[in-house]
Amino acid sequence: MTIVPDERNAPAILSALQPEPSLEPSSGPSTVPLPLPIPMPARLGPPKMPLATPFGTAFGAVYRGQLARSKVGRIPLLFVASFQSIGILVLLRGILDVDNSIAAGQVVAGSTVLVVAFVALDLLAQRFGALRAAGALDYYLTLPIPPVAVVLGTAASYATFAAPGTVITAVVGALLYNLPITGLWLLLPVVVLSGVCLAGLGAVVGLMAPRPELATIAGQLGMSIVLFLGVIPADRLPEIGRVARDVLPSSYAVDALAAAFQPGVDWSKVVLDLAVCAAVGIAALTVAAVTLRRVGTA
Repeated sequence: MTIVPDERNAPAILSALQPEPSLEPSSGPSTVPLPLPIPMPARLGPPKMPLATPFGTAFGAVYRGQLARSKVGRIPLLFVASFQSIGILVLLRGILDVDNSIAAGQVVAGSTVLVVAFVALDLLAQRFGALRAAGALDYYLTLPIPPVAVVLGTAASYATFAAPGTVITAVVGALLYNLPITGLWLLLPVVVLSGVCLAGLGAVVGLMAPRPELATIAGQLGMSIVLFLGVIPADRLPEIGRVARDVLPSSYAVDALAAAFQPGVDWSKVVLDLAVCAAVGIAALTVAAVTLRRVGTA
């Protein structure tokens, strides 16, 4: 079946198909304008990597993630971190001469720093040893975050639950040994700087250990060294013990906090001790960041 157009509408159809006459005079043969060329898409270069996340944002993200995981064991952590240090204070109370304020101040300061060492050195070494064994470090390396933020964020999540233990240990120790508590404001910089220092060392131990069991043993051994060289007064150690104490960075934090319990504080020595902790902490975190990249890409 064919459709034949109506002849009566043919003139109208033909006139609609013809172009309208131009009002401008024509100087030559009429030309039909060509369509504009379609622009070609720009040549794509190599894919751009996402910009690195600022340290504060990355630290907060890692901290919140690890904090949510650590909530499961917060009660045992608070109990163990506080009970063992207070137990040492009670044990040495019956042996130490309370009238010797220098030795008493060092015992209290050493027991307080021990809480930090338990979290930052022992538990962090176990945590990073377990992350390496499970292959979970590759996840952090795929994110555009600084490796230092991973170390500090993980350490800060554990330190959040151990912070009350440091305050309780320092206050109970000062009351138990009849020491003044007016200088306990120095506890804040001591805990922060010693925590950064020991957290860096704990992360290095956990990342370098080939097996998580070895990371656990190394972390517990390091905490025992911090215990004996921090709690025992320096003048009662043998010569080799004094040399080892000078090498141990946590002993400088112990000396800085012990000065807070004395009537006359040598602030230049306190600042120098804290500067040593800060320098060792920066160096340890740098080594931990390099080790984290090396282990994750191995």
